[in-house]
Amino acid sequence: MTTSWNETQQIEAYLMGTTHPSEALLFEVQLLLDKELASKVLAQQRAYEAIQEFGRMQLKKEIEAIHQTLFTQAKHIRFSQKIMRLFRKP
Repeated sequence: MTTSWNETQQIEAYLMGTTHPSEALLFEVQLLLDKELASKVLAQQRAYEAIQEFGRMQLKKEIEAIHQTLFTQAKHIRFSQKIMRLFRKP
């Protein structure tokens, strides 16, 4: 089950929606006829989902670190007070 570079690019274009509609239709027919290709597409799609989830987790960590810096360090107390005032109930 080796995948060629061209095949990987075709799968990527299909998954990202950058394939021309007629080529996408042809690719979908190939997916119906070739179970190995369908398996490769599924594997690549899962890999993209895992990468996207990892990116989300990393971004969340970075945001939390910035939050901790801005709202816990004494040198940022004026900034955090201004922010808290913006969200205070009237």
